[in-house]
Amino acid sequence: MQSARVTIFAGHYGSGKTSVAVNYALWLKKSHQKVIIADLDIVNPYFRTKDSAQMLKRSEIKLISSDYANSNVDIPAVPGEINAIFDERDAYAVIDVGGDDRGAYALGRYYEQLHRTDAAAYIVVNMYRPLSRDAEATIKIKYEIEAAARIEFSGIINNSNLGNATTASDVMDSLPYAEQISERTGLPIVMTTVQRSLAPGLASNIQNIFPIDLEEYEWQK
Repeated sequence: MQSARVTIFAGHYGSGKTSVAVNYALWLKKSHQKVIIADLDIVNPYFRTKDSAQMLKRSEIKLISSDYANSNVDIPAVPGEINAIFDERDAYAVIDVGGDDRGAYALGRYYEQLHRTDAAAYIVVNMYRPLSRDAEATIKIKYEIEAAARIEFSGIINNSNLGNATTASDVMDSLPYAEQISERTGLPIVMTTVQRSLAPGLASNIQNIFPIDLEEYEWQK
């Protein structure tokens, strides 16, 4: 997976996109001095990038998040410092977009800036969530987010998992689901995420495998 300067992760509520975004930012940090992660999930007050603020700080990754995240106040406020993504051109940025079309509107306001920079957007899919159990439902979500955010996805991230209870069989069982989405949309599967402990046993069977750590996050709240 070739890194764009700005990488956008979006998906339905519970898809696990925040875990993917945080793990990807940590991966970027291995090869880039300056990494920013922006939390635009203004709809979901329960599970946000800000949950990992201390870990990101230790890794010297700049976190941009609403002041109201992880509080009992939940208003659709986009942090003004998000402009740093476009102003600091020597930085690689990761954007975690809201869990449905309403949350995606927050990204839509940056349409002009995104189309003037090197950006890529990926839809994070998870067959083990109630509202995205099949390809048809997931593709509907894709179109809703694209319309609201005014972006076009360039690839699929198969993040099908059951948290720490995920087995190698669960991951393998999700592959036909992701392939069906790919065939019907014409989008490539750019990444299949796998809990790091399972990765060695699956690497020979899955292309573009991406090991992630789930321990830092509260799963799919």
